[in-house]
Amino acid sequence: MLQVSRYLCIYFCLLFTFHAQASPLVISEDTVNLTDFKLSYFIDDSRSLDIEEVTRQSFSPTGNYTTLGTSAKVTWYKLQLRIAGTTAQQIFVHLPYAYHVRSVAFYEFRGATLTHSEWLDMNDAKDSPLMYRGAVVYPINMVSDETLTLYVRSHAYSHQWFALNLHDAEGSKRALIGAKTDIALMVGMMLALVFYNGLLYFATSKKENIYYSFYLISGLLWIALSYGLLANVFGWYGDRVFMLNLSLITMPIFLLLFVMTIFETKRFYPIEHRFLQFMLILLSVTLVYGLFDISGALKPASSLAALMMIITFSVSISLYRKGNPLVKYFLIGHSFFVLFNGMAVLFYKGLISPSYISHFGVGIGIVLEALTLAFIISYRIKILEDIRHSQEELKRQAATDPLTKLYNRRYFYSEADYLLEVAKTQQEPLSVLVADIDHFKRVNDTYGHQMGDRVIVEVATTLKKFCRSKDLIARFGGEEFVVLLPAADEQEANKCAQRILLAIQSLVLITDEQDTLHFTVSIGLVEVDNSTETIQMAVNRADKALYQAKQSGRNQICVQQMPDN
Repeated sequence: MLQVSRYLCIYFCLLFTFHAQASPLVISEDTVNLTDFKLSYFIDDSRSLDIEEVTRQSFSPTGNYTTLGTSAKVTWYKLQLRIAGTTAQQIFVHLPYAYHVRSVAFYEFRGATLTHSEWLDMNDAKDSPLMYRGAVVYPINMVSDETLTLYVRSHAYSHQWFALNLHDAEGSKRALIGAKTDIALMVGMMLALVFYNGLLYFATSKKENIYYSFYLISGLLWIALSYGLLANVFGWYGDRVFMLNLSLITMPIFLLLFVMTIFETKRFYPIEHRFLQFMLILLSVTLVYGLFDISGALKPASSLAALMMIITFSVSISLYRKGNPLVKYFLIGHSFFVLFNGMAVLFYKGLISPSYISHFGVGIGIVLEALTLAFIISYRIKILEDIRHSQEELKRQAATDPLTKLYNRRYFYSEADYLLEVAKTQQEPLSVLVADIDHFKRVNDTYGHQMGDRVIVEVATTLKKFCRSKDLIARFGGEEFVVLLPAADEQEANKCAQRILLAIQSLVLITDEQDTLHFTVSIGLVEVDNSTETIQMAVNRADKALYQAKQSGRNQICVQQMPDN
């Protein structure tokens, strides 16, 4: 009894399986747009079976949108259709990813009779009436209550991912017109990033911009090729175009070079650099092999992608733990890349069911990571600019007096020596003023050093106001100031000194005790002898003239004539 029950169970299971595979798809609606239904498949490992042999094979159930990995190069798909009702109808079978295969064939059976067949080699399919923008559209004329069996042979280059949709005439037009807009958007974003990065390269001439540009170009090329934009827009498919799938290998190569360059792994992270080098060598070997056998090179592409994601993600985490300021942003973008590409790898290997995200996972991951890399480049430029500004600020602070913001003695002499050489070359005059605040010690002793600082700042402000923009003004220390006047002879310098003298003697400061404070300066003036004098010698002569002005009663200008040669 137990044995009988076991046979009955096996019988009903086999019967159920048979009906599950053999049950035709019934089309009864007036409008036909079927994008989710069941069919069956058979993998032809020999790649040489004819249609008569195929009809005797056992087919396994699957969906109309499926992926079978890299070992199913030649796969047959079987679909049974029946029109319910009394009206005949024309059905259009769409293969939207036909651009991805080497060849495709249709065999149409009505009952046990082969009534029609079509074979399309993608290298010669451009002029075929069944081809439209990289998709194959096969028309079927159905009569009422007729069962039709359609066999579709798909010969893939590397990965067997397949889709078959059913439409009526109107639905077929809409499906073809509305195709690839999302892919065009992805490619458009990548092109915009290429243009943006090109501008950055011309502005900075950084090596990482070159690697990033090639990464973008490889990425957009792969997206446009693999998702049918090249076939849709330009009608490109077949063996020669399939070679462009090498971009799937060049893209991670340039990404690795970008990471190694922008994070300076060779210099600062030698251990992580070795791991990246290992992955780079592995990809480079695969690229060279792909030049001779692209299908063979793409076969381990999913495994290489998985290894690439593991290594780059691990290196990124290591750099983050070591405090790299940029890698946290790379981790964000690379996490998106790993997430979406991981789904795509599982999809290409036939381990998960097809979906929009799994099918377009690589493209989505590339775009998201490309946007993040663009941010990293921009942010790095900002960091370098901040460092440069900080260095310039330190240089400015080292060259200026902190109280008056005028140049200090050291900067004055270095810049003045240059201006002296310019004056010699252009045969222009050059003059020096040395100004000193009169009775400054009395100001400090009477009102305190804080008021003394106010007096110094007021004198510095007056000098900046009444000197020319090209004049070099410096505080030499204490209450002494020096002004170098390019292209000014003794007469022109004297006019400038007079303006300064009058402006300062008219200044009034209110002290903390509400007293009014007036102060003056004495000025020594010389015209530099360009042929024999140095700036130091000219300043020394101006100091002597200043001493004479002090001795003569202060609040005046004393000019020392140019020495006789």
